[in-house]
Amino acid sequence: MGGPAGVAALLLVALTASAADPELSGQVRAQYLDQRANTRGPLAAADAVQPGTAALPSNGAIAEAELRAGVHAAGLSVSGVATLQSQRFEGRATDSRAWFNELYASADAAGWQFSAGKKIVAWDVGYGFRPNDFVEQEARRTLLSVTPEGRPVLTADHFDTTTAWTFVLVNPTKSRNDRGADEPALAARVYRRDGAVDWHGFARVGARTGASAGGAFAWVASESLELHASARYLARADTLAADPAAGNGIASTNPWQPASVSHAVQALVGGTWTNEQQISLLAEAWWDGTALRGSQWDGWAARHARLAALAGLPGVPAPVLAGNLAWQASAFNASSNLHRANLFVRASWQHDKWQPAIDMLYTPADAGRIVTASVGWQGDRLRVDGGVRVYGGPASAMLAQVPARRVAFVAGTWPF
Repeated sequence: MGGPAGVAALLLVALTASAADPELSGQVRAQYLDQRANTRGPLAAADAVQPGTAALPSNGAIAEAELRAGVHAAGLSVSGVATLQSQRFEGRATDSRAWFNELYASADAAGWQFSAGKKIVAWDVGYGFRPNDFVEQEARRTLLSVTPEGRPVLTADHFDTTTAWTFVLVNPTKSRNDRGADEPALAARVYRRDGAVDWHGFARVGARTGASAGGAFAWVASESLELHASARYLARADTLAADPAAGNGIASTNPWQPASVSHAVQALVGGTWTNEQQISLLAEAWWDGTALRGSQWDGWAARHARLAALAGLPGVPAPVLAGNLAWQASAFNASSNLHRANLFVRASWQHDKWQPAIDMLYTPADAGRIVTASVGWQGDRLRVDGGVRVYGGPASAMLAQVPARRVAFVAGTWPF
């Protein structure tokens, strides 16, 4: 491992060996996923034409251990979080790997705190979507709460009782041609607490995508009500777009290629209501100007229909047609949201050791939806989580055509 994280790793080893009282902790987790592949959509169509063309969702088990270490000596602190994981899904070989979620060194000087290494720097106020998550760009609405994988950073922080400033050099060792969360950038955040309101200001300059800026607030309006909002303007953002030359016929290469969208806006508004019985209701609505436009999805649907009509016709090789159908699924990765307009609601309850919850993401453009129901139980040490997520809507809805139709899960977590 090179760069700032490599230096942090050497410091962690050296300081752990010499420190009198290093901080060590962790957890182990066993998880089982029962996944039902969709019978609609591009991957299902590809598999129907040529079985085995696309890797469809399948059942499997995941075992992982998360280890945490921290040492402090001579004004220097080094912190690390590592994950060891092994997973086995039906029809596939066992896949084992290890990675550092975080590994960074930090020190104080002249009223500032400086850090270098791989670190989780998560910003913004939303739950279902975060327009101003400039650094981490964390996946939201995951089935289980897991430690995300940080980014290579150099950070400088200054704070007092009401105000905090943060400057981050993101991905300093990456190529300027890297895309998405791997793009090198300079980001900044200012935070100020003003009574019951938290104010946030954000700015970012990417090596390729240029400038973006945003703001957010969270207001505790009463003992039971919290309101929040966030907005961002982007001069340019990464996405995918279909090559017009591919038309609606057979293509020799994947027509969905890297592209960009200019002058995009992302915005979110939401709130949470909680009563004395610890029942919470969350509602959010957001707009993502980096997601595909309705006309692009119309073109996607037209091409998909044209390809599906070619199945079984003479002179159309099944492997070639299946590959073209599978490439249609690339469009699902154009942005973190399939559609620009999104609505999200969530209800949860904290009752003794139990935490049941149910939520739904709804896309008004095509009436697609994701419904997730879950329950968690927290014992003295052991935690057990389980639930199910269902993707659906009309046959034409994009969320009804993603690879998985249903995902059920159960997991047990033991801290140490």
